[in-house]
Amino acid sequence: MDSLKRALAAVLVLLPCACGPRQKTVKIAVAAPMTGDLGTEGQGLLRAVILAVEQANAARRFPYQLEAVPYDDRADPGEAVNVANLIIADPTIVAVVGHYNSSCALAAAAVYARAPVAMIAPSATSPEVTFQQLSADWGAKPRVVFRLVPTDELQGDYAAGFVYRRLGKRRIAVVHDQTTYGQGLAERFRKTFERLGGKVVLESGIAPGQKDFKAVLLRAAAAKPDGLYFGGLYTEAGLLVKELRELGMKTAFISGDGAKTPGLFDVAGEAADGAYLTMVGVPVEMLPSARGFMDDYRRRWTAAEEGIRPFDHLGYEAAQIVFDALEAVGPDDRLDRAKIVAALRRTRHSGIAGLTAFDQKGDTLNTIITMTRADAKGRSFPVLR
Repeated sequence: MDSLKRALAAVLVLLPCACGPRQKTVKIAVAAPMTGDLGTEGQGLLRAVILAVEQANAARRFPYQLEAVPYDDRADPGEAVNVANLIIADPTIVAVVGHYNSSCALAAAAVYARAPVAMIAPSATSPEVTFQQLSADWGAKPRVVFRLVPTDELQGDYAAGFVYRRLGKRRIAVVHDQTTYGQGLAERFRKTFERLGGKVVLESGIAPGQKDFKAVLLRAAAAKPDGLYFGGLYTEAGLLVKELRELGMKTAFISGDGAKTPGLFDVAGEAADGAYLTMVGVPVEMLPSARGFMDDYRRRWTAAEEGIRPFDHLGYEAAQIVFDALEAVGPDDRLDRAKIVAALRRTRHSGIAGLTAFDQKGDTLNTIITMTRADAKGRSFPVLR
């Protein structure tokens, strides 16, 4: 954290002094949880964007300075709307990397459309984040959301097929955290699992922040499932699988990308071992195209607690895609947000995630989903082939 604070001080204080008038600075907002349980994930995205900005400035890629500016949405949709209003009020902010959570991205998108300011989502996977732009309620507002990861429709389908075909499970308990992300992912899993011929023996919601799951787990145990699928984030996933094992239940535990982060081991310890976790796209450690990013990231952020998080490389990729749009519009139109949105619609970026292009909703055309299995001893998530 100390090195991140020093970097922020440099970005927020030194750069304006070094580059002259403030109108010569172009800002990219990073909107994500910077505090709370998910603060480590948001800080990872911020570090990745700062790295991209520092590299672009050092290479003199533009005849002006770039600046990465953090906004803490605290993983709360209401606060995300407040953050979005602050962002659009600053005319030097040309794009947003974020939001981390689907519920926050969903709430903030309409605010950005008013400006318009492009929002490039590196991790929000709910289909509604982009689909809402095609609804009648969206009206004549421009489509400003661009997503770098496949949606939960694909992730839920993949997980259900893996559980039914590869693991041979036929009876599954489904639990979710009642959020846009968690409930949507769990419902997609359930529908596909049942369509394949499986039986969902229990479906139940929990509250985000809940600590005791004994009641729902005892109900699940009575239904004799082959496995338990959880839609939600790593804190609740870790507590859930830990209590599952403490109750002596050896059933398979399966969850999504929101649980696939080193924080799972901090919460669950050895109980997380063997958990099956999907990842949208390919994990960064498996991408040959990401080796340069990973080396640069580790050199820039050397503290042990600042390891690369699952979506950090996509935060870096999002910044590079914004840079492409800035080059496309030229220096005279660098603050023309509408032209930047239009340039992003034409994106064909070859980078860490391969070739990135967007459909009419703003969704990536990349559709890869990966299954991993947690290794508690190594604090890692080996890919299952």
